Amino acid sequence: MTGNATYTHGHHESVLSSHQWRTVENSAPHLLGHLRPGQSVLDVGCGPGTITAGLARRVAPGTVTAVDAAEVVLAEARKSTEAEGIGNVEFAVADVHALDYADGTFDVVHAHQVLQHVADPVQALREMRRVARPGGIVAAREADFGGMVWHPNPPGMDSWLPVYYNVARGNGGEPDAGRRLVAWAREAGFTDVTASASTWCYSTPEEREWWSESWGGRMLRSSVADAAVAGGHATRAELRRIYEGWKAWAAADDGWYAVLHGEIICRA
Repeated sequence: MTGNATYTHGHHESVLSSHQWRTVENSAPHLLGHLRPGQSVLDVGCGPGTITAGLARRVAPGTVTAVDAAEVVLAEARKSTEAEGIGNVEFAVADVHALDYADGTFDVVHAHQVLQHVADPVQALREMRRVARPGGIVAAREADFGGMVWHPNPPGMDSWLPVYYNVARGNGGEPDAGRRLVAWAREAGFTDVTASASTWCYSTPEEREWWSESWGGRMLRSSVADAAVAGGHATRAELRRIYEGWKAWAAADDGWYAVLHGEIICRA
């Protein structure tokens, strides 16, 4: 990631719990049919490595190179893949705007929830295209915050999204990245782009409790909260009210939440 943007979410436990839930199955459905044993993969913005691990299993004996802007989260990814006995992954710190790899190095270049945070998503996609072999795959998946829907909407919870938009865009990001993927890819020079969409859905009591702590928690305690206060987008009391709204949503027997994602598969 890096560039001139700031990673809005930071690495608070409330954030990492969400990232650690992700797998190649629930977070890269658009890519699964393109993975083959023996491929070389670049996983951009790998975070704690749970998607990386799934990629590595599917392309073994091929290799996965997993990169992230934050060394602290790479340490977590190394530890988790080693604990699972996965030996075909290499890790490195990298800036997606200027990848330190030769042209045409990888069969597949993958990014999940990365382009919404970077300073220049088009340049990021240009770099992902450059390091993919001719005819190779560049895949991206991004949430679209404007497409998120939930029920019910308790007092307080309705305020979280405007605050998050202000914080994310103030940090140089774009929360509605999902709907922009095709446009960004074409601006980056891709002519063969296949677009799709998929969702995450949380409705069981256990899912609601976890999701409310992930998002309600980061609105209260993570770098999102700190930036909201520092930028004048919310007070600590208002953030507490937002958190309480999330918990009221989680406690509702009919609570339901859907996250819309845009996806692209591009031929380099």
